[in-house]
Amino acid sequence: MIEETMMVPAGPVELEGELRVPDDAAGVVVFAHGSGSGRHSERNRFVARSLHEAGLGTLLFDLLTREESDDRAKVFDVDLLAERLVEVTNWLQNRPGPENEWVGYFGASTGAAAALRAATAPGVEVRAVVSRGGRPDLAADDLPNVRTPTLLIVGERDEDVLRLNYDAQRRLGGPSRVTIVPGATHLFEEPGALESVAELAQDWFNEHLGGVTP
Repeated sequence: MIEETMMVPAGPVELEGELRVPDDAAGVVVFAHGSGSGRHSERNRFVARSLHEAGLGTLLFDLLTREESDDRAKVFDVDLLAERLVEVTNWLQNRPGPENEWVGYFGASTGAAAALRAATAPGVEVRAVVSRGGRPDLAADDLPNVRTPTLLIVGERDEDVLRLNYDAQRRLGGPSRVTIVPGATHLFEEPGALESVAELAQDWFNEHLGGVTP
C-alpha cells in the first residue's frame, strides 16, 4: 500500500491531500467533499477504506485552502471547486504509476456538482462518478455533456435532494442510475446507511474501473 500525505498543486495554490493506493490497484478514486467539509470527513474516509478493500486507491484532498474555507462564497463556488478538481486530476494522471491510468470521482453534496462539471472538462478522462447525497442541479448546464457512467445515491428520506437527483438524471448525457438507500436522510447517519453507500460505490467502481470484489 502506498500512503502519502502531500501538498497537491492546483493552479496558484497547493491543497492538502492524502493518497492511499493498494498494491496492484485498478485505479484511483478522487473524492470531492461537500460544503463545510474536507479531507477529514469521516463519511468519506469510511467509504475510502471500503474502496481500498476493493483494490482501489483513493485521493482525499481539501478543495479549498484553510483561508478560503472561511469564505462562504468560495465554499459554494462550483466553478472554482470543479477547476480545482480538474487541476488535481491532471496532476494525478501525470504522476508515474499504472494505478493512475484509470480515475473515478466520488462527490458529496456540492462536491458532486463539482465532480460532474469536472468530468466534462477537456482532457479529463474519468471512468466513473458516484454522488452521495449530491446536488447535481448545481451543475445543471453541464449535465447533458456528462458521458461518464454516473451513480446517484440518495437517502429515501432526503426528499428534496431525491427530487433534484431524479431531475438531473433525466438530463445526464451518459449511462446513469439513481439508487435510494431505504430509511436514510441526507447525511446517511442511520444504522447501516453509510455501509450501503460504501457497497454501492464499490460495485459501481468495480464495474467501471475494474476493481476486485472483497
